[in-house]
Amino acid sequence: MRTFLLRKDDAEGRLVDALPEAAARILEGLNPVQRQAVQLTEGPVLIIAGPGSGKTRTLTHRIAYLIATGKAQPHQILALTFTNKAAREMMERVERLVGAAAARYIWMGTFHAIFARILRKEGQQIGYSPDFTIYDTDDSERLLRALMERYQIDPRQYSPRAIRHLISSAKNQMIGPEEYARLAASPLQEKAARLYGPYQEALQKANALDFDDLLLKPIVLFESHPELLQQYQERWRYLHIDEYQDTNRAQYVLARKLAEAHRNLCVVGDDAQSIYAFRGADIGNILSFQRDYPDAVTIRLEQNYRSTRRILRLAEAIIRHNRDQLEKQLWTENPEGEPIVLIEALSERDEAQKIEQRLRDLHVRYGYAYRDFAILYRTNAQSRSLEEALRRGGIPYRVVGGLSFYQRKEVKDVLAYLRLLVNPHDAASLQRVINYPARGIGQRTIEELMAFAQRHGLSLWQALERVEEVGLPARTQKALQDFHFLIARHAARMQTVPVDELVRDLVVESGLLEELQREGTPEALARWENVQELLNAIAEYQAAAGEQATLSGFLQEVALLTDLDELPEDNRVTLMTLHASKGLEFPVVFITGLEEGLFPLAQATQDRKELEEERRLFYVGVTRAQQHLFLSYARSRYRYGEQLPSVRSRFLEELDTDVIVTEAGLPFRKRTEDAVGPTRYAELDPHYYRQNLRRAVQPTRRQVVYDEATEAIAPGMRVVHALFGEGKVLALEGEGDAARAIVFFPEVGQKKLVLKFARLRRLD
Repeated sequence: MRTFLLRKDDAEGRLVDALPEAAARILEGLNPVQRQAVQLTEGPVLIIAGPGSGKTRTLTHRIAYLIATGKAQPHQILALTFTNKAAREMMERVERLVGAAAARYIWMGTFHAIFARILRKEGQQIGYSPDFTIYDTDDSERLLRALMERYQIDPRQYSPRAIRHLISSAKNQMIGPEEYARLAASPLQEKAARLYGPYQEALQKANALDFDDLLLKPIVLFESHPELLQQYQERWRYLHIDEYQDTNRAQYVLARKLAEAHRNLCVVGDDAQSIYAFRGADIGNILSFQRDYPDAVTIRLEQNYRSTRRILRLAEAIIRHNRDQLEKQLWTENPEGEPIVLIEALSERDEAQKIEQRLRDLHVRYGYAYRDFAILYRTNAQSRSLEEALRRGGIPYRVVGGLSFYQRKEVKDVLAYLRLLVNPHDAASLQRVINYPARGIGQRTIEELMAFAQRHGLSLWQALERVEEVGLPARTQKALQDFHFLIARHAARMQTVPVDELVRDLVVESGLLEELQREGTPEALARWENVQELLNAIAEYQAAAGEQATLSGFLQEVALLTDLDELPEDNRVTLMTLHASKGLEFPVVFITGLEEGLFPLAQATQDRKELEEERRLFYVGVTRAQQHLFLSYARSRYRYGEQLPSVRSRFLEELDTDVIVTEAGLPFRKRTEDAVGPTRYAELDPHYYRQNLRRAVQPTRRQVVYDEATEAIAPGMRVVHALFGEGKVLALEGEGDAARAIVFFPEVGQKKLVLKFARLRRLD
C-alpha cells in the first residue's frame, strides 16, 4: 500500500510523491516544521530547537524515516548524544517506530560511549589494547598527585584538581603538551605544563584513557590511519548530533571528519541553552554552522509544548539581551497560565522557609506530587538552607549532584579490583587496593616497587611479577605474591565464568566484605550494603546482556554514567544546580538566589561572553517549568562567615513586568521605572563581595537612621547621589556628623559616604 501526502504550502492540493505506508505513519502527528526536518534527509541540516519544541521526537522520527523509506540501512546511521539517558530514550522511541530488530543495528549513544567502542576495536593501531581502563576525575587526580610527588610539586600549593582541570581544558581545545608549555602564563599553568606530558605517558603505560582521551585518541587514530577514517565514513552515511551547542573542539573535529564524504550531517541544538563553556563547550560551533556548511538548510522548531505562555514570554525577555544568538521566536498553544511569582526574602533562611511554604501549599491545594517540584540554584552551597527547611517541614527531597553511588569509597574499591582483572596494568587501581583490606604492604613497599618498575621500564603489575628481584623482606614479598595470585587467578576465569559469579567470588576472597563486617559500626554496615547493591547491579547487567555480558562492558557502562542516568524515579522534591537541570522538566520550578555576585556570579560580570552564558543559564532554568514558576532573592546572605547585604540581580531588571507578580499578588516594579536600568549595572569586581563589602559592612550595635533635614536615610532605601547616580543603601554606621552610609551604585560599585556632605536624595 502507498499513501499520498499533501505539502502544507500546496494551496491547490496537488498530490506529491507517494510514500510507503510505514514512512507515512512516521510523519503522522508531526507539526509542519517537524515534518520538514524529518523529510529533509540529504546534505547538512541545522535544526534550531527551542526548549520543549519536540526535538527528540523530531530526531527519532527522522532516523526512523530514513529506515522506512529505504534511504539508509540501520547500520549506516550514527546518532550521538550527551547523556546515556537521552540515548536510551531515543533508542526506545526508534524501536517503537521501526521495531527492535532494525533499531539494534543503529549506532546510537554518547560521544564517549561510541568512540570508546571504536577504540576498543581499533585502538591497538595507536598503542592501546582492547581492555584499556577509563579513568574518572578521581583516578586522574590520584595519578597527578603521584606525579607531583615525583616532580616535587607541593599539592598544598598547587591543587591536583586545578591542574587536572587545566590539562582537561587544554585537551578540549586540542592543545598538546608542547604547545601548552609554550602558552603557559602563570605559575599554576607552568606546573600543569610540566605534568601534562608525564601524565599522558603514565596513562599510556597503564593502558588507560581519561574522558578527554576518549575524544582525542579517535582523532589521532583517524589522522594516522586515513584508510580507517574512510571505512567509517562509508559505514555512516547519515550522522545526527543532539545538543550540538554543547560540543567542544574535539567533537566538532570528529563530526567534520566523519561527515566529509557524504555530508549528510544533521545537528540539533539551541544556542540559547549553551551553558557548558566551563567544560570546554564552544557555542561558536552552532553559531558558525552555516559558515562551515554554506549549503546547509536551517529549520527552526519554535512551537513549545511544555510551558505556559507567561513562562515563554519571560524566557524571551531574558534571552533577547544576549548579542551572540541565532534568531528564533518561541510560541505555544498552551494556556496563558499563572503569573510568575517573585519572592523577596530577608535572608537565605527566610528564602528557604518561604519556598517550603509555597511548595507545601501547592502540594495540598492542587495535589502536585513531590516529584513535580524542582528547586534550582546557581551553586551547590545554596542547597544547605533549602535542605534544612525541607527537613523541618518533613518534605522528602533528593539532591542531584551529590556523592554518586559509584563514587562512594567502598564501591570504588570493588570497582578497582574489577578493573585490575580486565587491565592489570592499571596502576591507579592497583595502588588503591594492593593493601586494602590490609595485607601488611605499606607505603614504603609500594614506593620501592614503583622505583623498581621505573628503573626497568615496567608497569607496576609487571614489577609484581618480578617481585623476588626487588629485594623486599620475605614476609612482604609473600604478601605481594598472594595479591598477584588473587588477581591473576580470577582474571584467568573471566572467559569461562559468568560476570556476576566471578565478581561475587572475588569480593568474598579479597576479604573486603569480611573487613566491613568485622568493623561492626553502622557506617560499616551501610558500606557493606552498598557493596551488596553493586553486586545486585552486576547481576542485573548479567541478566539484561545475557551471553553478551562481559566485565569490560559493565565497567564501561559504569565509567560513562552521569548524575542524570542515576536519577531515581521516586516521590521526592528535586534539588539541583541550574546546570544539572538541563534536559529536564517539572510542573513547578523555583529558581533561587537571584542576586548580584551569586547569579550572575561576580567573575562573570567582567566578560560579556561569560555574562551572556549566565543569562543563558537563567533561560534554561526558566524553561524547565511547565505550569508554575517562582523566582526568589534574599536581601542578605551569609558570605565568608558573615551576614552581608545583597543586591538584587540585574537579570530581574530585564524581565517583562506583565507576567510577574510579587508574593502579595501585586505588579512587579522594576528598577528601570526608577531610571536604574540593566545597562547601568557596573561591571562588578570579581572580589567585590570578598574584599570591599566584607571589609566595609561591619555589624553595629543598633540600627542607625540618619535624618538629614526632613528626609530620613535608612538601610534598604534607594537614593540618588549627584555624582554617582541612583543606588541602594546597604548599611549605616556612626552617629551625628560622623554618620556614614555604605551605598551600592550600579554605575560605580560600592561607596562609603559621610552623610553630612553626601546630600543623598531618597527615591522611595
